[in-house]
Amino acid sequence: MTFHHAGTTFLPRDISDVDAARQGGAPRHGLLTMDVGRMARHLVVFTPTPDDLARLIAVARADLPGLASLATVRRVMTANPDSVYAIAPRARFDAADPRGEGFVACLMLNADGLAALRSGAFDASNPPAALLAGQHERPAAIYVWGVHARRRLAGGVGLVFDRLSSPLYRGVDFYARAATPEGADLLTGLGFVRGTLPGAAARSLYHLARSPAPEAAPIYDSHRPGRRGVSVAVVRSMDDLARVIALRASVYMAEQACPYDEEFDGNDLSATHLVGYVGDEPAGCLRIRFFADFAKIERLAVRAEHRNTRLAFTLVRAGIELARVKGYRQIYGHAQRRLVDFWSRFGARVFEGAREFTFSDFDYVEMLLEAEPHPQAIGLDADPYVLIRPEGRWHRAGVLDWSRIRPVTRPSVDTRVAAR
Repeated sequence: MTFHHAGTTFLPRDISDVDAARQGGAPRHGLLTMDVGRMARHLVVFTPTPDDLARLIAVARADLPGLASLATVRRVMTANPDSVYAIAPRARFDAADPRGEGFVACLMLNADGLAALRSGAFDASNPPAALLAGQHERPAAIYVWGVHARRRLAGGVGLVFDRLSSPLYRGVDFYARAATPEGADLLTGLGFVRGTLPGAAARSLYHLARSPAPEAAPIYDSHRPGRRGVSVAVVRSMDDLARVIALRASVYMAEQACPYDEEFDGNDLSATHLVGYVGDEPAGCLRIRFFADFAKIERLAVRAEHRNTRLAFTLVRAGIELARVKGYRQIYGHAQRRLVDFWSRFGARVFEGAREFTFSDFDYVEMLLEAEPHPQAIGLDADPYVLIRPEGRWHRAGVLDWSRIRPVTRPSVDTRVAAR
């Protein structure tokens, strides 16, 4: 196989990048760290229609006459449509008549296919069906089979690799081969490493490991059963909410003699709650309510026996972080006068015109924290699957993410079906 920005042949062994060499060197952007959001503003990737695939292969053949036959490409794509993605500029993309201007092709290998690849016995110019994974089968490896993407269309490679990070493909390693110095330089720039696999034939094989790294959980979703020390979780069940009720009753009602109707004020079912843990023991909680242009942090409570920990600080930082991820930059609160210094440690201040008032027998003052924008704040351009994940779990695939790998069995033919 030969890999160019200008064009690609479906051949067994080699990747080279003539176009990148002409332009002064291979790109230095790791495939796993590409800014796919920026690319998606300009490019679209999609599964080509049979006619569009034939046209794309014909165009590529003008650049590279050594392409595999259209019949071979169609055979591979019939077994697994995820094997070929077309690329088009977003400005010229028409969903009613999708026409690609470039493409990325991969071979989804099963365990036997990976073994053949590593041994040098795999024929990528005419890959045997017995060595390929089916569409809904998790492959053992993804072999970069071919790319034909001129100039700015090359950014579509990143979008395709992002598509191949769905739950079915997440953690599956990429493989490729290079026959020229330019191709080797390109692969290295994309994050591939050569010769790390055992076996003589595998020494020329380039490998990009995608094994799942330890999850870097945000502070508001840091609790896991059995974890030691202080951690935080978002309330997502009635059991979690019962923990919050018990914690606040023990602190506000038992210690501060707050009346029940004042403590449980009718806002608990319209708010996000955080539970703080010391080990596996629920030890504190915090409530956040969201308004048009600000979030309000309130009802911070920590059990007396755990106030010698940093749990109160961790809960507040978690609440601020969660509000920032949701796009809020103004975080507002009512601080007891005796606790103004505590809230000031997080950047909150008694602002000009702040009002002082009393409720539940304590004196309060308004405070405001002006937060910096969060780099991963969730907006309208977020992946739709992110927006339907559980609250505070936007960083992890949820149960509905698995829907994307299932075929549509109930097409939208009934206009009375309610939107979800």
